[in-house]
Amino acid sequence: MNIPNILTILRLAAAPGVVIMFLYFNRPWADWFALVLFVVAALTDFVDGYLARLWKQESKLGAMLDPIADKAMVIIALVVITGFSSMNPWILLPATLIIFREVFVSGLREFLGDTAGTLKVTKLAKWKTTAQMVGIALLFAAGAFEHYFMIHSLAMTSEMVDAALNGTGPDDFGLSWKYNGMIFSSWAGISILWIAALLTAITGWDYFNKSRPYLRDGA
Repeated sequence: MNIPNILTILRLAAAPGVVIMFLYFNRPWADWFALVLFVVAALTDFVDGYLARLWKQESKLGAMLDPIADKAMVIIALVVITGFSSMNPWILLPATLIIFREVFVSGLREFLGDTAGTLKVTKLAKWKTTAQMVGIALLFAAGAFEHYFMIHSLAMTSEMVDAALNGTGPDDFGLSWKYNGMIFSSWAGISILWIAALLTAITGWDYFNKSRPYLRDGA
């Protein structure tokens, strides 16, 4: 055990922690806590690899746990987001594509066994993971802003809400900045998630092509 591996294990443990936030805390606190937990865990993905190379502490345990932790974080976070977001139609398709690819590539690696080294992580795959994590973080923030906006707007008439958003009336609940925060983080998160889904499909196809020689009978 070393510090890079400990960070990887903590990132793996943080994956189900995102679900626990929504089980034990009310929204929007659950969204904020999940966002902080997810961002901190995502940062360890870069720190543990950097430290492992810097201190020459790369190990088989770390090499095995690192992709598992990344996939667990992304998949569990996407399940939570699709379950709690009101924008499911826009999120569901890229989320499904990402989850399908991660399961498919994991199955390929398991089948290939000792020859799984042919499916080494590419630079594009690393960008894919980064896009996934940025998009998911923004969507957690969007969920918090959305919940704030919905709760406070329910205490006002539609005319008061319109006046607050247009700047023609009082905005005691800060609806304007909460609405703008919701719009920006939601569409930015959705856009980046679609980019991540595209990169996911490209890297998944690349891995499949690399594995094809080993999938033929007699290979």
